[in-house]
Amino acid sequence: MASHRKLIGLVLLLLFLPLSVYLVFQITHFFGKASGVSANLIIDTGSSFSVPGGVWRNLAQGGEEKGRMFLSIIDKVSALKPEYIRIDHVFDGYDVVKKDPSGNLSFDWSRLDLTLSDIEKTGAKPFISISYMPPVISRGDIIDLPVSWNDWEASCQALIEHISGKGNLNTTQVYYEVWNEPDLFGSFKTYGDKNYLELYSHTVVAANRASGVNSFKIGGPATTGFYRNWFTAFIKLVKEGNLRLDFLSWHKYSMDMDEYLSDSLEAKKMLEDAGLDESIELLITEAGPDSENNPIYDTGFSAIHTLALGSVLEGNINRLFGFEIKDGPGEKKLWGRWGILTHEKFGQPEEKPRYRALGFLNKMSGNKVNVAGLGTWVKAFAKEGEGIVKTLVVNYDPSGKHYEAVPMTFINLPSGVFMFKRTNFAGGITEINVATTSAAWSTLQEFQPNSAAIFEIIPVK
Repeated sequence: MASHRKLIGLVLLLLFLPLSVYLVFQITHFFGKASGVSANLIIDTGSSFSVPGGVWRNLAQGGEEKGRMFLSIIDKVSALKPEYIRIDHVFDGYDVVKKDPSGNLSFDWSRLDLTLSDIEKTGAKPFISISYMPPVISRGDIIDLPVSWNDWEASCQALIEHISGKGNLNTTQVYYEVWNEPDLFGSFKTYGDKNYLELYSHTVVAANRASGVNSFKIGGPATTGFYRNWFTAFIKLVKEGNLRLDFLSWHKYSMDMDEYLSDSLEAKKMLEDAGLDESIELLITEAGPDSENNPIYDTGFSAIHTLALGSVLEGNINRLFGFEIKDGPGEKKLWGRWGILTHEKFGQPEEKPRYRALGFLNKMSGNKVNVAGLGTWVKAFAKEGEGIVKTLVVNYDPSGKHYEAVPMTFINLPSGVFMFKRTNFAGGITEINVATTSAAWSTLQEFQPNSAAIFEIIPVK
């Protein structure tokens, strides 16, 4: 009888153990989020991996105005060394598609080409959001379906052949994103009469038909957020239809860094679970603290948000596009618009704090160096180049209250004699000379709320 009771007890223990572990995890996670975890950074200076980096070196511009939006800011944008610049409204904003009374299509690229030329002058390549519906082929307005899918396919094919065509602009490695925020602009679904999956399928058909072109990439869905139902349906379409997908994209406006990271990890897992090619890239093609106008876009907090975002996503996605490059023409110079630069309506465009944050991030070049011990508020990443190890540390707190003294331990030091240099984002540099016989060295660094600094280990020869 006793053995029988023990057996029952063991069975009950095995049955409830997973639940107990789950509850402990949930309680720990809850209190961890509530109270926060302090950072204790360990930087392995002996690790150095040559992997793609600079996730932040991409910018996006909305359709604030028709015409050459970048003409007045080419030099300032060029100074940030962007790799790609994303534009939308390429069909409707530049009056590209024409249709004669007989129904024949023709294309006028002259206005679009001026903007593409300005992008090229910044040193970047174009990232094209294929949007919106050309009025002459639409059932209604620019966010409606086409009267004929043949006309849409012809327009998309012509666009790709013009920009990527070897006999035309001859641009290599252009990204083509199918539509812009389809869940918002057009109220597309993944089912029903206005189905984004149908739009994507027809656009891929057009892309595959393009001839005489350089290599390019196509993907989507560029939704306003990472929506599980949308992405499940989209990935299923790609998998079952054997459709081309070079990148998975979405937009994200949030002050919560954990959301950016969790979305990225989930996207990666969804692609893996579907058995899709591991080379499919993950792109956040619009990002910022708030999708609406907000005064913080004109303050230093937006810069710290940018630094934290770059730190969190470096190595976790392929490209991050800060939105946007230049403010629209408001009633005053600073009006909480998304731009990193002010509008020329008020004189020479001025650099806003997020612009300076991107320049600060650009100092973080080189090979990847392993960093452990991140906290709730403190984020960090490290790079190595020419023997110098740089670590960017950000103390990010939307409430603006959290101060932290951060232990930093550098292990596997390449040299026992080095200069330790701190460069604050807000300004100010401190340097100390260090001599140690150990392969590890520790320091305690103070961070005021919403502050950032780059730390360098510079060997002394």
